[in-house]
Amino acid sequence: MQKELWYRIALTKIPEIGPVSGRKLIQYFETASAVFAARKKELRSVSGISERAAEQIKSCTVAAAVDAEMNYLKKEHISPLFITDKEYPHRLLHCYDAPILLYWRGTADLNAHKILSIVGTRMNTPYGKNTTENIIQSLPNDLVIVSGLALGIDSIAHKAALKNGTQTIGVLAHGLDDMYPSQNKSLANAMLQQGGLLSEFAHQTKADKYNFPKRNRIVAGIADAILVIETAIKGGSMITADLAFNYNREVFALPGKITDLHSSGCLHLIEQNKASVFTSTEKLLETMGWETKRQKQTDPQLKIFLQLSDDEQLIIKILEEHGSISHDELFSNALLNSSRMAAALLNLELQNIITILPGRKIVLNYTANRVK
Repeated sequence: MQKELWYRIALTKIPEIGPVSGRKLIQYFETASAVFAARKKELRSVSGISERAAEQIKSCTVAAAVDAEMNYLKKEHISPLFITDKEYPHRLLHCYDAPILLYWRGTADLNAHKILSIVGTRMNTPYGKNTTENIIQSLPNDLVIVSGLALGIDSIAHKAALKNGTQTIGVLAHGLDDMYPSQNKSLANAMLQQGGLLSEFAHQTKADKYNFPKRNRIVAGIADAILVIETAIKGGSMITADLAFNYNREVFALPGKITDLHSSGCLHLIEQNKASVFTSTEKLLETMGWETKRQKQTDPQLKIFLQLSDDEQLIIKILEEHGSISHDELFSNALLNSSRMAAALLNLELQNIITILPGRKIVLNYTANRVK
C-alpha cells in the first residue's frame, strides 16, 4: 500500500497533470502505479493527456518531493485520502474537478449525513457575527460545519461550532504544516479535537493567492448546502457560492440592507436566483429535509466554569479590574507570550466568558466561578 501511495502522491506533483486529467488517468488505468507503468502511447490515448504530460509522467523527476511528503505524512500522522478510497469525501466525487488526493487530520466524518458550509466576509458586522452564532446554536448536533478558517465569518462559524459541541472542518489553502492566518493557530488546534483540517496541498505549500479559489471549490463541493452570511459582490465567498450553485448544491444567503456593502453579494445571489433567502434555521432544515428540532442548550450565562487555567484566570482578573481593555493593553498587563495569550483568549471566547469586539477590544461577559 505504501508503494501505491508513493505513486498517488507522485501523480499530484506532475506539473501538467491537474485534478481533471488526473482523474481521467485513474479511471482509465485504475491505479496510480499503473499510470506510471504505462507506455507513452497508452498515456496519450487518454483524453486530455498531452505529449508533454506523458513525457513528465515517464521521466518522473518528482521522486525527492514524493519521498519528503511520505516522510512528513508518517511523522505527523496525516491521513492521505485518494479519490478511490472509501474514506474520501463522496460528495466531492460529483464535482468534475475534485482533487484526486486530499490530506486530512481530524476526528470528524467527512461523509457525515449532514454537512453545511458557512462562508462570508473577513470584515463582518456585528449583525453577521450574531446571526452566525445564533444559527449554529440552533442546528442539529449531528450536523458538520465546514468553512475556510479565514478571519471574519469563517472563524466565527468554527468557534461557534466548537462552543456548541458541533463538529467543524477547516479547509486550507496551504499545507497542513502551516496556518494562515497565523491568528487562527489556536483555533485550528482546537478543531483537531472536534472536527479537523483538510487540504489538497502538500506540506510546505504556502497560502498563495491562486490556492484560495481551489480551496473554495472543496468548501463548496464537500457539503450538502452552503450558507453565505455576509459578502460584497466580489470576493472569495461569491466564488464559493457560484461553485456550489454549479455543483447543484443548495445555496442560502442572508439578506441585509440594500445600502450595506457587506450584504450586496448576498442580495445579488438572491436576485440572480442562485440562492434562497435565509429567513430561519427551521426553514433551512425543512428545505434540506433535516430534522427541525434540537435539544435546548443551557443558557451560557448559567454555566459554571470550574476548570480554568492560570492564564485564563489571570485574564479574567485583569478584565474585572478594567471592565474592557484592548488586546495590546491586555498583552502588556498579562505578561504572557503571544501563543499562551491567544490560546487562553480562544478558550474564554468559546465558553462565552469574554467577547472580542471589532478593533480587538476585549470585554468580560460576566464573572465566572474560578477554582485554582
